Amino acid sequence: MTQPGFELQELIAKMEQRRAYALAGGGPERAKKQHEGGKLTARERIEKLLDPGSFLEMSTLVQHARNRLMDGVESPGEGVVTGSGTIDGRQVFIFSQDFTVLGGSLGKRNAMKVTKIMDLAAKTGCPVIGLNDSAGARIQEGVDSLSGYGEIFYRNSVYSGAVPQISAILGPCAGGAVYSPAITDFVLMSRGSSYMFITGPEVIKSVTREEVTFDQLGGADVHTRKSGVAHLAYDGDEAVLAGIRKLLTYLPQNAREKPPVRDCTDPADRRNDKLLSVVTPDQRKPYPMIDVIKELVDDGDFLELQPDWAKNIIVGFAHLNGAPVGIVANNPKSMGGSLNIDASDKAARFIRTCDCYNIPILTLVDVSGFLPGVQQEHAGIIRHGAKMLYAYAEATVPKVTLIVRKSYGGAYLAMNSRDMGADVVYAWPTATVAVMGAEGAANIVYRKEIKESENPAAARAQKVAEYKETFDNPYIAAAKGYIDDVIAIEDTRRVLVQTFEMLKDKVEERPYKKHGNIPL
Repeated sequence: MTQPGFELQELIAKMEQRRAYALAGGGPERAKKQHEGGKLTARERIEKLLDPGSFLEMSTLVQHARNRLMDGVESPGEGVVTGSGTIDGRQVFIFSQDFTVLGGSLGKRNAMKVTKIMDLAAKTGCPVIGLNDSAGARIQEGVDSLSGYGEIFYRNSVYSGAVPQISAILGPCAGGAVYSPAITDFVLMSRGSSYMFITGPEVIKSVTREEVTFDQLGGADVHTRKSGVAHLAYDGDEAVLAGIRKLLTYLPQNAREKPPVRDCTDPADRRNDKLLSVVTPDQRKPYPMIDVIKELVDDGDFLELQPDWAKNIIVGFAHLNGAPVGIVANNPKSMGGSLNIDASDKAARFIRTCDCYNIPILTLVDVSGFLPGVQQEHAGIIRHGAKMLYAYAEATVPKVTLIVRKSYGGAYLAMNSRDMGADVVYAWPTATVAVMGAEGAANIVYRKEIKESENPAAARAQKVAEYKETFDNPYIAAAKGYIDDVIAIEDTRRVLVQTFEMLKDKVEERPYKKHGNIPL
C-alpha cells in the first residue's frame, strides 16, 4: 500500500491541528469553570441531546472578522458550535453557544454560522434547536454584532410556523439576544444557571434605584411564573435537553407534515369510570381538571406547558391512541376557571402553535366567563380575549370541544364553540350552557315576580329551577344543534379517539390573504 508523501502528511497534520484547535474551544480551564457552575460545555450539550454519533458539524473553522479591537484575540469556532444530527432518528439542525470562547458573544461570523444552519433547516424541512449561553452582542464588533442579531431575528420570524423552533436557555441571555428565543415556538430554561432580561441589575439600579439579583430579575422561575416568557423549567442542563427530546415527540418535522404517531398499548375504548367521582354537577365545588386530562389521554402522560403561569387555563400535549393532540382546558381550581388577560394570551399562542404544526386540538370547557374587574378592563381584556376567539377561528386543524360543566357568556364562544369553528362539540350530563348561570339569570329575568311574591326566597328558588329547565342544561343546546351529543362520562376516551380518527384527513380552505390581522 502506497504511503502518502511528506507534503500530503504535512497538509493532513495541519488540518488536524486546526480542527483540534477549534474543537478545544476556550480550553480545559474555561471548560472546568462551566462545570463548576453546574453547566455543560457547548459540545457536551450537543452530545447529550443528539443520537450518539449523529452530529455533523458545519463551519468548524470559522473565526471572527478582524478589526483593530479584535487584533490578537482568539476565537476558535467563533463561540458557537453548529451543525445537524438526529433525535430518535429524526434530523434536526442545532446551534450551541460556547461560553468558553469570548463568553459565547455574538459577532458577525458567529451569526453567519447560526443563520446558515437556520437556512438549511428551512430548505430541508427540519426543526431548529438553539442552545443559548452567551454574554450577548460582541461590543468590539459594534454595529456588525447588531446586524448579526437582526439576521437571526429575521429568520426566526420568516421561518416561524414553517419548521419548529425550540430555544433552550442554559446560561446568560440578555439584551437584544432575548428576542430570538422569544420569537421561537418553545422556550425551556435551566433553574439556577440561566436568566433572560433586556436590561441587567446594574442598569436598573442606576435608572430606577431598584436592587435585584440576576435570578430575581430574569431567572427560570420568574419567566415560568410571572412573565410567561418560558414554557418549561428544569433542574440542570441534562434535564432541559431531555425535555427537548420529549417535546419533539409531539411535533412534525415541518408544517407540511403531520406529527408522528406512536404505538399505543392503552386501549382506545378504556372506560373512564374514575371520572364519575371527580366531576360533580355542583358548580361551587372545584376539581382538578388535570386529573380529567390524564384519565382521558394515553397512559396518563400529559406534557403541560407553562404550568405555573396563568393557572386558570391548562395547555399542553398528549397522545390519543398514539396520535398527538393539543389540549386547552379551563382549570376550576384557579379563579373558578374564568378567563383573564394572561390566560387568553397563553391559550391563543398555544392554539396557533398547534395549528402551525397540524396538531389537532381538544378543548375541555368549564368556564364561568371572563374575569370581571376594573383592572382587567383597563388592561385590555377585550383585546386579549379577542386573541382566543381569533386563534380558534383561524385554526384549520381538527377541533373537538367537550363541555365538562359550565359554559357561560362570551367565554362559551372563546372556548371554541361550534359557532367559532369546532368540528364536533360534546357535553357531559353535568354541563350547563347559557348566557349566564341560572341563579344570576333568574335574579334578572324574574326580578319583578320574585320581588312581588309573598315568599321571595321560595319564589326565587322556583324561578332558578325553571330557568335551569328552560335554558341552563346541555339538552337545549343539543336540540338546537350547538352540541352534537351528550355523552356518558365513562365512555369519553372511546368517543374522543373515534372522533379524532374520523377527522384525521380534514381539509379546510380559507379565502386568499397574505395573513390575518390578529389583535395583538
